[in-house]
Amino acid sequence: MDTQDTNLEYIKAKNKVEKLKRFYTHLVVYIVINTVITAVKVMNNLNNGETFEEALYDFSTLATWVVWGIALAIHAFSVFGLPLFLGDDWEERKIEKYMNKELGKDKN
Repeated sequence: MDTQDTNLEYIKAKNKVEKLKRFYTHLVVYIVINTVITAVKVMNNLNNGETFEEALYDFSTLATWVVWGIALAIHAFSVFGLPLFLGDDWEERKIEKYMNKELGKDKN
């Protein structure tokens, strides 16, 4: 393996780590912020005379979890999804396929 391949592999690995870091940061922010929002909404609903269960399971209380959760799921799929369905080396296979196709055109 030459230096150029090593550098390319390093850059790919670094990009994967950065994507993972951004996803985990997103996950932590999701949990912390939604917990605070839920606590505030439940307290307000309790002060308005609702029971704890009514306050907790109110649509407005759960809506932020659901909507932001969908965005988080999309983010998770962008980080983890394709390798789960296509295999870990799908990018390399596609690149090789297109390179072979282009090289085949040049020979004709």
